[in-house]
Amino acid sequence: MSNDNNLTRSEILTSGHHGGLTGQFDVPGDKSISHRSFILGGLAIGTTRVTGLLEGDDVMATGRSMQALGAGITHDSDGGWTITGVGTAGLVSPEAPLDLGNSGTGVRLLMGVVAGLPVTATFCGDESLSRRPMARVTDPLELMGAKVTARDGGRLPVTITGARTPLAADHSSKVASAQIKSAVLLAGLNARGTSVVREPHASRDHTESMLRHFGATVRQNVEANGTHIVELEGEAVLTASDVAVPRDPSSAAFPMVAALITEGSDLSIPGIGMNPLRTGLITTLQEMGGDIEISNERTEGGETVADLRVRHSQLRGIDVPAERAASMIDEYPILAVAATQAEGTTRMFGVAELRVKETDRIAVVAEGIIAAGGSVTYDEDSMSVTGSPVAGGMTIDSQHDHRIAMSFLTLGMVSADPITVTGCMTINTSFPGFAAIMNSCGAALASIGDT
Repeated sequence: MSNDNNLTRSEILTSGHHGGLTGQFDVPGDKSISHRSFILGGLAIGTTRVTGLLEGDDVMATGRSMQALGAGITHDSDGGWTITGVGTAGLVSPEAPLDLGNSGTGVRLLMGVVAGLPVTATFCGDESLSRRPMARVTDPLELMGAKVTARDGGRLPVTITGARTPLAADHSSKVASAQIKSAVLLAGLNARGTSVVREPHASRDHTESMLRHFGATVRQNVEANGTHIVELEGEAVLTASDVAVPRDPSSAAFPMVAALITEGSDLSIPGIGMNPLRTGLITTLQEMGGDIEISNERTEGGETVADLRVRHSQLRGIDVPAERAASMIDEYPILAVAATQAEGTTRMFGVAELRVKETDRIAVVAEGIIAAGGSVTYDEDSMSVTGSPVAGGMTIDSQHDHRIAMSFLTLGMVSADPITVTGCMTINTSFPGFAAIMNSCGAALASIGDT
């Protein structure tokens, strides 16, 4: 079996049958909240202490960028982090481009920060991030007074000169996207008046909750037609406030599905964030017949958390409604893997947003499952997976997408022959130690070349 260091550093991992997952699976801290802890802690006045932070590559890129903008960030000997905030007036133009690696969340949120301040920053990233569209973020930021220079299609590298006195936003988004909403709200912190963002339905609300935690005034309401509205009072002064980061429900999705679909599994996954705008996958898997027990619900650091117990289950296909997509947009790749093991067809609607993630996740997931012997159909905004035996015995390129890599390693656990996944170093962006923790609970992941 691969040792832990080889598993973490390996570009190529293989996954095959095992005797089921048992014991306790400790998921790392929530990525969304970790990004925002670095950003809002740096924008606040005073010292913020953060515990449970995800120390993945994406979050660390955000931390380095906030340091370059003038915030003080140190890693403490007890594993926590101390952020010395300088307030919005204390941030400065960085001397070098801000390299966000593969982090779409980090780059889009930081664009909002810079757009609302009299500073200039250039944003860049890796090959994957440089292909992703930024215009739907930069367009509303320009309307607030920022000056933006970008490649064709609004792609990286992007240079933003923020507005000395930003205009309050009045933005209606065509899609429910926490990244677009958050960028506009962060730019509106220094605006005179109230910034308003409208979405067709609610997206993740970590930014709103954390802005309140740091002292901003934020209101949320829903119109009769279902439109979700967020209002932020500008000229806000943020005050340092400690953050306890819950464990990430998006990362918990992989051991949860792996336990449901592999015989003999009985797995405990403690301390998972249960924000209702993040639990769409749990609801869906329970509707499919998944044995997921939720217990010990409690509040930690302002967020609801709970312990999960997951047992092997016979799943059945269902229709997943479009209005649920925003609460589980990152979980559709692993849901598709679960659907290969369900009786009947699972149909997923309203998932067009998957086409502008690290990859075109609809196409990559569908093509990978088909290559492994499964049955999938898809179009621009939906995907249907019919349960059937999966042959495996092949290699899949993750295309630098951490969720694609972990999803197909999970599929390998139930395929007739092992599945090999290339580009697995990308897993470290969100889930350092994924393969080693899986193996500690009974999985059979190995680094190619190990003996």
